[in-house]
Amino acid sequence: MAEREPVRITGVHAVSALGRGADALLAGVLAGTPAFTPVRRFDTTGRRVTVAATLPEVGTLADELTDAVDRACRAAGLDRTHRAGAALFLATHGGPHSLPVPAAPGGDPPGPAGGGDAAPEVPALAGHLARRCGLGERTRTYTTACVSASTAVADAATLIGRGDLHRVVVAAGYLVEPDQYALFDAGRALAADGAVRPFSAGRQGLLLGDAVVAVVLESARAAAARGAPTLATVAGWGRAGDAYHPCQPHPQGNGLARAAEAALRRAGLPGAAVGYVNANATGTPYSDASEAAALGRVFGAAAGRIPVSSTKSVHGHALEASGLLELVVTVLTLGHGKLPVNAGWLGADESCPLDVITDAPRPATTAHALTLNAAFGGANTALLVGAP
Repeated sequence: MAEREPVRITGVHAVSALGRGADALLAGVLAGTPAFTPVRRFDTTGRRVTVAATLPEVGTLADELTDAVDRACRAAGLDRTHRAGAALFLATHGGPHSLPVPAAPGGDPPGPAGGGDAAPEVPALAGHLARRCGLGERTRTYTTACVSASTAVADAATLIGRGDLHRVVVAAGYLVEPDQYALFDAGRALAADGAVRPFSAGRQGLLLGDAVVAVVLESARAAAARGAPTLATVAGWGRAGDAYHPCQPHPQGNGLARAAEAALRRAGLPGAAVGYVNANATGTPYSDASEAAALGRVFGAAAGRIPVSSTKSVHGHALEASGLLELVVTVLTLGHGKLPVNAGWLGADESCPLDVITDAPRPATTAHALTLNAAFGGANTALLVGAP
């Protein structure tokens, strides 16, 4: 990829507990005020933890995704013809999406008795979104846990980079719901103190959060042909698996390190070019230490001098949508010239010898930033973002 033009990001839209739209997301991560409140969307009686980062009023996931895709396309300036030539890559989990379905021949709706909605397969949802938003028929779906969205971006960038596609809309969505919440709570992964403290001493775990996001990716030629402004570039990307453990990353961060190194190689850039890392860090003791080790492997002694923060400390962990939400955070903060804070900080942990942004946003003096994501099963991704 080093010899090719970087893939352009020409439009974004995001919804989270910080609000609706890019401006609300940027303001929220720079303010650094966590959005975790008691869950009202479903009953948490008997749960160990009862808070999450949820938007008070949301529609169905299908409707929220449709709106996000439409708004991202409008932000990118895509007309009907441009949309019709765009592919849609969708990252979400396989649960119910409240997508209306037609009645069966006998007149009764399919699915549970008395229900007007069904739980369609994710590919059906992707096709539904593409039709509603006027996109082309080419769709892909990703359900690979917390690297779903970042994997979709990497695939889109690969296909655009080699000329197979000229324009891809990547969308991702997760709205905090009772089943996944119960699983994380039962597994004691949620922070009992109600705060996410990435890389900090005293960190106790993660908290879930809403996110519905869409990003328009284009080839340099396609963007230039219609005079589209560039918000940022995806200069490089990497993926790696360590298969160390079903739930735990490799202690030395081998997989995440290889993903980051691959992103740098693809961009043809040295580690010194990176001036900010938007970390995967979830606030769990083991995985944060593993990520710190990975950064040490990639950057050597310089790892302790590169500004790092995890905005999951503010907007929560959005599972399949995390990679896209954090990509948008990285794009917006580079463009705005300020790096977001890492909330919840209690003090340094010797297992995480990093330059964590803790007190206030810092000036962004870099042209490139890494955004990292990791998932159960040892899956790791890295996206290298270039400032416009």
